[in-house]
Amino acid sequence: DSIRYYNEVPVEKRVFKNLQLFMENKTGGDDLFDRLNTTLLNKHLNELMEGLTAKVFRTYNASITLQQQLEKLTDPDYTVSEKILAYNRANRAVAILCNHQRSVPKGHQKSMEKLKEKIQAKREQISDAERSVHDAEKGARRGSVKEKVEYDKKKKRLQTLKDQLMKLEVQETDRDENKT
Repeated sequence: DSIRYYNEVPVEKRVFKNLQLFMENKTGGDDLFDRLNTTLLNKHLNELMEGLTAKVFRTYNASITLQQQLEKLTDPDYTVSEKILAYNRANRAVAILCNHQRSVPKGHQKSMEKLKEKIQAKREQISDAERSVHDAEKGARRGSVKEKVEYDKKKKRLQTLKDQLMKLEVQETDRDENKT
């Protein structure tokens, strides 16, 4: 049970020559390390450290990577949406490390289009709200308590709309980055 791993990395000349030797007398579909199997690998790892298996090593490596990525990508001052985005980015880094792959979901394009429409509608609402706040500010300067209360309500509404827009934009980024 394996997934092909495609990657190009620079190696020392000795490693390159050994890989060439391993490839001798093999065709395109043959395993490169045909004498190695999970049982042999796990036996060797267990000799290095009791209880160590390929699965344990992989889990440890993934856990360490997730922890490092979370420290690197997360700021305590982030909003909940930004923290979720940071977590998903860290999780994606682990998925890449573990060679987890998937295809783009069928409904991704349509879902992204709907989200972009929501973002555009929210921007228009913000534009309207900004004009409304500007007008209410003029009235509030005149001094009426009712006008000042109305100005504060409109300002609060504008901030709510901006927060909603930010949340939608973070969601858009997350969905786009998480499509594969």
